[in-house]
Amino acid sequence: MGDVFHRSFFLDGPAGSLEALLWTVAAQEPESVALICHPHPLFGGTMHNKVVYQAAKTLHGTGMPVLRFNFRGTGLSQGVHDGGRGELADVRVALDYLAQEFPAVPILLAGFSFGACVGLSVGCQDSRVTRLIGLGIPLVRCDMAYLEACMKPKLFISGANDEFGPRKKIEALFATLPEPKRLNIVEGVDHFFAGKLPEVGEEIAKWLSDNPR
Repeated sequence: MGDVFHRSFFLDGPAGSLEALLWTVAAQEPESVALICHPHPLFGGTMHNKVVYQAAKTLHGTGMPVLRFNFRGTGLSQGVHDGGRGELADVRVALDYLAQEFPAVPILLAGFSFGACVGLSVGCQDSRVTRLIGLGIPLVRCDMAYLEACMKPKLFISGANDEFGPRKKIEALFATLPEPKRLNIVEGVDHFFAGKLPEVGEEIAKWLSDNPR
């Protein structure tokens, strides 16, 4: 992939500056770029979460620039947590940045837990986003019925023992969603995929090869 550039900076968010980290590559015109949203900040979630990092590493390994950021009130980001409401605007700011840095390049949006709940909601509606990845979607705490109208390629990966996204709830929601879609249940793990993170990365890589744009 050539040289890799890690750029730490701040986005101009609606509640103040948002701490961000961009991993990019030497290619000036990548075929796709990615945005990854982190889990719930009130429970220790940040852009450095292990699941988020694994997803970023996998996506970047395909030659894709990857942007992560901290929601308002998290890490060095200004503002205060807004229960998922203001965070929708934070996601849009991050998408605006990618669209400006990489004009007309398709954006893949991924999110883990709270990041999936908030991020996929924006990604389903935003025409700049062409593919979606939901990791550990927290159906116990989040109504994700909006996915039923989302026609974009969608990958979901959940732990078989996920306490925030019980398998039966995940499978029931998945059955209502339009194609294209894929669901991978990782056996023997809970919400955080402990011990099986490489497997999560492998599933993402396989799906990307089947859904290249």
